[in-house]
Amino acid sequence: MIKKLLCATDGTDHSRTGLIVAAELAQKYGANLTICVINVAHGGARGVLISHWTDDEVKKIIDAAVVIAEANGVKSPNTVVLASREAPAGIVSYAEQNEYDHIVVGTGDKRGISRLVLGSVAAEVAARAHCSVTVAR
Repeated sequence: MIKKLLCATDGTDHSRTGLIVAAELAQKYGANLTICVINVAHGGARGVLISHWTDDEVKKIIDAAVVIAEANGVKSPNTVVLASREAPAGIVSYAEQNEYDHIVVGTGDKRGISRLVLGSVAAEVAARAHCSVTVAR
């Protein structure tokens, strides 16, 4: 049974699909839903550490995600914004440290060379996670 559900989003159409699936699962199992945004950190070491999104951009992503979750039946989902050098590692680490028992991520239609070059957050999360992962398409 799912009790604590984490859904990662980045504001894309792919993550919107993930949010809808996460809301459906939260309703079905009576689970607590947390929406997570990973603000990927670039640079550092000897240079300036720069976040991928500004605080305003992160707020827009979170606010839009909450609207989607609420429109799909979840009242007042939890939200969290994390900084990490890699989105998959941030998602998995947070889920494990906070004892989530299910993660939902959306994915696009990356295939072939684009999959090899761009990688896939969903594939990495599924490979690394300590718990069940739903990849929504």
